[in-house]
Amino acid sequence: MTRLKLDSATVQLVLCIAEEGSISRAADRLSLAAAAASRRVSDLEQQLGAPLFTRVAHGVKITEAGSRLLAHIRQIDHLIDRLEEDAAVLSSGHDARVVIAAPKAAMIQFLAADLARLRQAYPQITLKVIEENSRIVQQLLRDRVIDIGIYEKTSGFLDLPQFDYRHDELVLVYSRAHYAFGGEAVGIDALLELPIVTLGKGSAVLTAIQRGFRSRGRAFSTQLITSGFDSMLALVRHGLGVGLMPPAVLHSLHPEAGLGTVALEGDWARRAYVLSAALGHAQQQALQNVLALLREPPR
Repeated sequence: MTRLKLDSATVQLVLCIAEEGSISRAADRLSLAAAAASRRVSDLEQQLGAPLFTRVAHGVKITEAGSRLLAHIRQIDHLIDRLEEDAAVLSSGHDARVVIAAPKAAMIQFLAADLARLRQAYPQITLKVIEENSRIVQQLLRDRVIDIGIYEKTSGFLDLPQFDYRHDELVLVYSRAHYAFGGEAVGIDALLELPIVTLGKGSAVLTAIQRGFRSRGRAFSTQLITSGFDSMLALVRHGLGVGLMPPAVLHSLHPEAGLGTVALEGDWARRAYVLSAALGHAQQQALQNVLALLREPPR
């Protein structure tokens, strides 16, 4: 079997094309000639024996094979970052470096404040933070790309010790111009026929919604999938559906008066975040110090 030849420039290029939806725009962004970028993609496709992108009007669209490869490419990109930054830490004389990954909701609500405390308590430790959904955080832990991962407890199985981190609850967010809800908490039955805007596969929001629908013997399906709470709120604002997010996340987006919230009834909307550590990369005392602080009760 021929070994795949893949350099860091091609890794960056594939990720950029997937984001931009265009080889030429990706080439411009990376200061590459468009012809050279196309040649790199063609060479990679030839090695794989499958097309990664198909041409569409005004750009390209990723194929099913490309989507499968993209998850591995992101991990390779993280590994390259890890290698470069670990080398930089060694040359700078810092004591240690710890890489932490967490979902956006945990980052906004809890981790940002904890990082500030960590920096104050351990200025000699270099911290790197990666924002990914719960499923990808677990994969990064399995592959030992990160040292500490924070993720929603029910989002998958990980064969590592889990430590309680924080809890939150989802609320329903809606446009007052398009929907009307009373002051009472809304149960899952009221949501079964509503268009729901959600985050994508692997997110704790989607996991919670699926859990709620399963409790009624229903499978959840939607065409309204976003990559972040800001874009979720944009769709909600225009009445395309209702959204689900923690109150603190909504507050961070500075919602206007035209948006309303209502509590959700049932355990399905309550989420528990845990953290796990992958031993081996970070200096052990530094890792234990960071873990101990993250496990402290919130102040």
